Amino acid sequence: MTKLITVNERGALTLPRDVRERLGVTRGGQLVVEVNEEGAVTLRPGVVMPVEIYSDARIEEFHQMNESPLTGRKLLWRKAR
Repeated sequence: MTKLITVNERGALTLPRDVRERLGVTRGGQLVVEVNEEGAVTLRPGVVMPVEIYSDARIEEFHQMNESPLTGRKLLWRKAR
């Protein structure tokens, strides 16, 4: 697929609808832009993964949520066959 698009005075460009649909990019979506040594540009859909840095208090909360229901219970371990 080859398309000719125009860059406006602010440096912005609009990807044609069929290109956005093919890339699966919707409003607010992000693209990864790569430029190789020859100047060829590659656009790929970008994925942003939120990262949470856990405080000691949050880690303790996870521990309590996972361990408290097991307190006082006898766990049975079976050998793998």
